[in-house]
Amino acid sequence: MKIAQVCPRYHPDIGGVETHVREIGERIAKKGWDVEVICTSDKLQKKDEINGVKVTRFRSIAPNDAFFLAPQIYGYILNQEYDIIHAHNYHAFPALFCALAKKDRKLVFTPHYHGAGHSFIRNQLHKPYRPLGKIIFKKADKIVCVSKFELNLIKKNFKIPSSKLTHIPNGINLDEFMDAKPLEKKHKTILFVGRLEKYKGVQYVIQALPLLEYRLEIVGKGPHEQKLKKLASNLGVSEKIDWIRELPRSELVKHYKSADVFVMLSEHEAYGITVAEALASGTPCIVSNIDSLGEFSDDKMCFEVKLHPNANDLIQTIKRVASIERVKYGGELMDWDKVTERLIGVYEEIR
Repeated sequence: MKIAQVCPRYHPDIGGVETHVREIGERIAKKGWDVEVICTSDKLQKKDEINGVKVTRFRSIAPNDAFFLAPQIYGYILNQEYDIIHAHNYHAFPALFCALAKKDRKLVFTPHYHGAGHSFIRNQLHKPYRPLGKIIFKKADKIVCVSKFELNLIKKNFKIPSSKLTHIPNGINLDEFMDAKPLEKKHKTILFVGRLEKYKGVQYVIQALPLLEYRLEIVGKGPHEQKLKKLASNLGVSEKIDWIRELPRSELVKHYKSADVFVMLSEHEAYGITVAEALASGTPCIVSNIDSLGEFSDDKMCFEVKLHPNANDLIQTIKRVASIERVKYGGELMDWDKVTERLIGVYEEIR
C-alpha cells in the first residue's frame, strides 16, 4: 500500500504535528508500506529519505511560519498514485490541496484542530478560511482526532457525523523515558518545551521568576523569542533563564526527567504532546485550564491554573507542585506503536 502523509513541515523541523507525522510515518514504513511525506521547506533539499520514509518538499509562502501556501502540492498529489492520502493540520493550506486533489482515492484527515489562530491576525483569517476548511472535512473518508476535546469541537463547528470521526490520541515513546537518567544540577528548574509563540504562555512564567528561586529552561524557538528575551531583560531575570533552541532527543528526555516542574500555559492546544512526555518522565505538570490540556489533569501529577494566570497565583502553584511527592501518573499515555496500530486499522477499514 502506498501512503502519502501531507503536512506543513517535517523533520528536522520540530513541533507537535512534525513529531506526530514522523512517529507514525516511520513505523508504517517499517511494516513494509511505501510512505512518502509531502511538506514544505525553503532551506532543505527537495527530495530526501529519512529512516525509510521518502520526503518531498516544496517551497511555500509562510509569513511568520503560518499558512504554508504551496499550490505545487496540489499538482504533485494529483499526478501521483497513492492508495491513501493522509492530510494533517487544518490550520495550513497543504491539507486543503490534498482534498482538492483527492480524485477517487481515500483521504484520512488529522486536523490537529483547536478552533483558533495563533495570533489576532491568524484568528481573524480563520473566518474567511472556514468555507475552505469545510471542504477538507467533507472530502475526508475518516477524521482522526487526537483528543476528545478536538473531536467534540469539530462535531460542533463543522456538523460532522459521529460515524466519520474517531479518537486516536498522540503517542509517546514510553521506553525512552523509563531508561533515561536525570541530569546533575545545582538549581531547582522549571521546564518549558515547545514553539515560542505568544499563545503558549511562557511569558507568565518569566513574569513570576523575580520571586522564584528557580531556573527556567526554555527548549524551543519561534517568532516570539526576541520579545520573551526583552521581557526577561526588563525584569532582570535573563541570568535565570537557559535558552535552548535545539536538543538531541536523548538530551531532551534527560531535561524532562530532571525538571522539578513542567509548565504549559497555552491558550489553545489540540492535544499537548509535551505535557504527555513530561508526565511519562515522572515530572509534575502545571497546565492552563483549557479543555484539551484539562484532559491530562489528575490533581496528583498534573494540575490546572486559570488561563492567563497572575504572577502570585502561578508562583504559589509552582512552589506547591514542585514540592509534591512524585507518584505514577494515573491518566492514559499511549505508546506510538499502539497509535500506529490503530491508525493502520483506520486505513484498512476505508480501503
